Amino acid sequence: MELADGIDYIPAKHWTVLFGHHFSSIAGAGPIIGPVIACAVWGWLPALIWIILGAIFIGGMHDFSALMASLRHQGRSIADVASERVSYRTKLIFASFLWLALVLVVAVFAAVGGQTLATKPQVVIPTFGLILVAVFTGLMLYRWRVKQTLATLIGGGLLFGLVVLGYHLPVSLGPNSGIIWTVILLFYAYIASVLPVNILLQPRDYLAALVLFFGLLFGYIGVFITHPQMHTPAFLGFAGESGALWPMMCVIIACGANSGFHALIASGTTSKQLSNERDAPRIAYGGMLTEGVLAVLAMISVAGGLLWQEAGNLSYPILMKGKGWIVTFGEGYGQITWPIFGGLGSLIAITTLKTFVLTTLDSATRIGRYIGEELFGQALRIKPMKNRFFSTLFITAFALYLALGDWKAIWPVFGAANQLVAALVFLVVTCYLLGLGKKIRYGFYPGLFMLVTTLGALILETRGFWVDHDYLLVFISLLLIGLAAFMVAEAIKVARKRERIQGLGSL
Repeated sequence: MELADGIDYIPAKHWTVLFGHHFSSIAGAGPIIGPVIACAVWGWLPALIWIILGAIFIGGMHDFSALMASLRHQGRSIADVASERVSYRTKLIFASFLWLALVLVVAVFAAVGGQTLATKPQVVIPTFGLILVAVFTGLMLYRWRVKQTLATLIGGGLLFGLVVLGYHLPVSLGPNSGIIWTVILLFYAYIASVLPVNILLQPRDYLAALVLFFGLLFGYIGVFITHPQMHTPAFLGFAGESGALWPMMCVIIACGANSGFHALIASGTTSKQLSNERDAPRIAYGGMLTEGVLAVLAMISVAGGLLWQEAGNLSYPILMKGKGWIVTFGEGYGQITWPIFGGLGSLIAITTLKTFVLTTLDSATRIGRYIGEELFGQALRIKPMKNRFFSTLFITAFALYLALGDWKAIWPVFGAANQLVAALVFLVVTCYLLGLGKKIRYGFYPGLFMLVTTLGALILETRGFWVDHDYLLVFISLLLIGLAAFMVAEAIKVARKRERIQGLGSL
């Protein structure tokens, strides 16, 4: 690999190792939180339809095209690709937006992760023990040349032992433990994102993917054993407390169907570790389809594992209001896997979630560093931002400020912002295909759908924010709409320059 630098550009030992990194990074908590919320608002049938159609016809194409565009541009981020394929101004604006979005992701995952560790002390040992097991597994794979199968069995066995140990030895840090865990998680994110990827990121995400596959396998085995009845109504109406079915459901269910964050992983860390382009479809497209399978399991867990009645410990609506989506999913998963795990099912589900919070946390931090170096260090020529230690410190410090502050104030608009990223990635890919003289239908049609959907969601949200006198969110929403309009205008200029704008009808 000619770009290998021993830090970020390090080919994975095998495509399955890279699949583990890519899948665990794109999955995170997204394919669970979206279906859990959407089923409670609109019913399970619309959620199921969007997950299946979205993953196959939109999400898979989005992830694969973002990865290939990055590979054909020396592993650079999708924002840097936009500089060459659209315009330099597009890169500056798009990269700025992506960097700020990543800082918010890091802040939110650190805050939510810290709170989960505080409220569920049983997951502390398996969460942080995974780090040591991952380093040990990395040494087995890369330094001691242990066969991958044996290293996997040893690492997986140690992980299962940590889950059992955590169940019997919960770790609590007292009344302010949520804040303390948030700081610890951000410190971890800093260290993990500056280390060479083969020391921690590759083996950790590989093992994290094994944890998820374990949860997926036994989750579906539990479904076949228990045959849960779908207690949640199939359809609750076109309007709900989160807004209209379309476009809002397509924004709330992002991961599992289509998510702009996936493009940042594909063009950020995954492209720098891929040793052979032939593995790109099964890693990117295959990873998206597997995430859809996870989203369907999450939907079955809450819609079938829990009850729809308004009273009781297993009431879906009551759990959502009182305990939040993490505990709600854990209780539902625990019910459908009760014949297998007994009372451990809920803990296994929450431990799996915590594992993916870590992977998303440090992957987002590392990608934020990449984009920050491209934007501030190279484009704006701010010398300290070229240094990976300083640029990462800047990200984590900003994220800490938001995590300990009022990050919830701007979070409501993040769902639409995430899907706007997906629409704009399709826009960049369309311009790339246009420049190569290729058919652009694979980027144009799904991109058009996501653009219309996202703008529709932003308009609806802006109206609500205005009614609630939340002028900060009104300003952010209008800014996002302006970003979309600017990039569309730049893309039209590119098409006109290539004298292809008349050919859009024959896509």
